[in-house]
Order: sequence, then C-alpha cells, then structure tokens
Amino acid sequence: MKRQHAVVFVRIAVLAVSIIFLEVCCRAGIVDPLTVIPPSEMLASMIDRVGSGEMNTSIMSTFSTIVFAFVLAIGFGILAGALIHRSPRLRDVVDPLLASYYSVPTFIFYPLLVALLGLGKAPLVVLGVLSAAPAVMISTLSGLDGISPVLIKLARVHRLSAARTFSWIVLPAALPRLFTGLKLALSYALIGVIAGEFILSGTGLGYDISFAYQSFDNRAMYGTMLFVLSIAVIANGFLYAWEGRLARRRSRG
Repeated sequence: MKRQHAVVFVRIAVLAVSIIFLEVCCRAGIVDPLTVIPPSEMLASMIDRVGSGEMNTSIMSTFSTIVFAFVLAIGFGILAGALIHRSPRLRDVVDPLLASYYSVPTFIFYPLLVALLGLGKAPLVVLGVLSAAPAVMISTLSGLDGISPVLIKLARVHRLSAARTFSWIVLPAALPRLFTGLKLALSYALIGVIAGEFILSGTGLGYDISFAYQSFDNRAMYGTMLFVLSIAVIANGFLYAWEGRLARRRSRG
C-alpha cells in the first residue's frame, strides 16, 4: 500500500471510529440530546431538508456569495502579492501586517460594512474577501520567493515575452505554494460569509443555523451544519485532488 493511500485510510478510520463513538454515547444517554444529537439523526435531517427543497434558497444565496468572494480574493490576492513582491520597500511595510492579520477577527467589521454598503450580499462578499485574500497574498509571495533566479534569466536568454514567462515559468514554479493559499482562501471565505450570515444577515445557511439554534431546533441546526461541513470537505477534496494531479504532471514533465 502506498504511503498516501495509507494516510487516507487512517484518516477515514479515525473519522469512522469517532462518529461511531459519538453515536453510541448519544444513544446511551451519556451525551444530552439537547446538546448533541446522534450523527445518524444529523444525516437524516440533512437528507430530509435538502430533499424537501426548503434549503434551496439558502444554499443558492450562501454558496453564490462564497464563490464570488473566493474568486475576488484569488484575483485581488495574486495581483496584490505580485505587486508587493516587485517592491522591496512595500514588502517591508506589508510583511508585518500580513503576519499579524489573522489575529484580528475580520467579521467584527460586518456592522460597519452594513452601514457603508447596506443590507444584502455586498457586506458578506467584502467580508469573505477580507478573510480570504491575505492567505492568497501570503502564498503568492511565498511562491514567487521560491522561483529560482536562474529560471528568470533563462526566460530572458530565450527572449520570452512577459505572458510566456508567466505561463511557462513563473506560474508552474509558484503553483505548489499558491495552491496552499487557494485551499486556505476557500476555507476562510466560507467561514467569513457564514459567520456574517450568522451574526446579522436575514438569509443564507448561517442565518438558518442561527435561527434553528435560537429556536432550540437541534435537528434542523445539526442537519444544516452537516450539509455545510460536507460541502466544505468536498470542495477542499477537489482542490487537493487537482493539486495532486498537477504535481504528478509537473514531476513527469
């Protein structure tokens, strides 16, 4: 068995054992049902809510906002990271700010964003970008720092255009570290948007979770939470698979 397959098997085994243990504790009354319901009921609730269509509006609202924020964060983060990398003086100023950025919970700015942009998706998109873009900037800087100067000199020797230098040399060399930023950005965008919905929004999955919590509807709350968690895991798994495929192609090249 390959080492990578063994790691995946161990992760799945640990997750399965944890779920079974929680199921047994909930069924045996060790865990109060007002606190946590059995995982099987969470799954049944998720299937019922998704199958009935009652979550369709919230799903479209939340994930369209997350995707929009994620795409904007990628574009802004890569562009800002490239510009900062070209200016050592600007890099000296920005580096300490990026290093301490995530010590500040960005969702505290949501009330201010609502006052400036009004209610709706705009504050949530900005909140998602504020949460995700710095991760892309940091990974872009790290990726560009890792490019060997010899490769850039080689591009100049062959008189490659800026576009070909970027697509043939810079992007492939920086891509492994850039993917780390993309995976983090997806997680941060999801957290930022759903946290914003949880606090003040009147729509979306975050609002549904908050409403179910305040209504003591644990079944609906945990079913919605499990759905969000499942989508996040699937999306990150897709990025991991894409990253592995590109890495294999790169090694063969």
